[in-house]
Amino acid sequence: MGIILSVFLPLSLAFIMFSLGLGLTIADFARVVAKPKAFFAGAVSQIVVLPLIAFVLLQLFSLPPELAVGVMILSFCPGGVTSNLITKLAGGAVALSVTLTGVVSLVSVVTVPLLVAWAADHFMGQAAPDINVTSLALAMFAITTVPVALGVALRHFATPLADRIDATIARIALVLFVIIVVGALAANWEVFVSNLALLGPLLILLNVLLLLVGLGIGRFMGLDHADGIAIAVETGVQNSTLGITVGSLIVEAASGLPPFSLPSGVYGITMYFVALPFVYWMRRGRG
Repeated sequence: MGIILSVFLPLSLAFIMFSLGLGLTIADFARVVAKPKAFFAGAVSQIVVLPLIAFVLLQLFSLPPELAVGVMILSFCPGGVTSNLITKLAGGAVALSVTLTGVVSLVSVVTVPLLVAWAADHFMGQAAPDINVTSLALAMFAITTVPVALGVALRHFATPLADRIDATIARIALVLFVIIVVGALAANWEVFVSNLALLGPLLILLNVLLLLVGLGIGRFMGLDHADGIAIAVETGVQNSTLGITVGSLIVEAASGLPPFSLPSGVYGITMYFVALPFVYWMRRGRG
């Protein structure tokens, strides 16, 4: 399991982020300037509102400190390829979703290490592991920012090649995501089952609240329905693969996932219990 966490998981995440970058263009980043209100609403929802709601919920649920830190790690993570797909299925603004995912993923290289260090200190106190913020930031830069930049560069400088391989790369990324989540749960099945009753209600409630809050923020800001859906999904669907990876980077478990990664592993399954009904609701409302 050690080699899976230290080698396969980071490499898989890097490939998934490359897939994300391959779907981005320079024009997508320019959209931040072209549609600042929608981007600002989505970015604030992800970077500020999401962790605040997670923190409030943790005051209502009694979790062991390590799992509480794991939930906060998940809340610090941006959306991912999955959020872009769910936005598309729900009839949301895919371009806005992809832009938010790409830009917030780049910003997370700075925000996540700092916030993780704070969360560990807050919930664990003296028992908190020694988190090297610089090392964590460099590791995240290597497995998130660099692959995204390479994908964007390939799309920009070799567009025909990017068009040919985009669908294949996206399918491989999806397969890797499934392998990571299923593999993590299979290796930690007993821990998963024993913690499902503890983590499941909180994670599902977090999902529901964030999707509804995201829709509310879109309406409050006067955005169109498609932009509101994109903001809701980007706020409510996090990159669980990144959460698992960050938790594993903090402390290497002797076997299986460390507790810091467990909420992200459970979330990788429970989010579909909320996201798929949300897609149905949005499509039905549109029909």
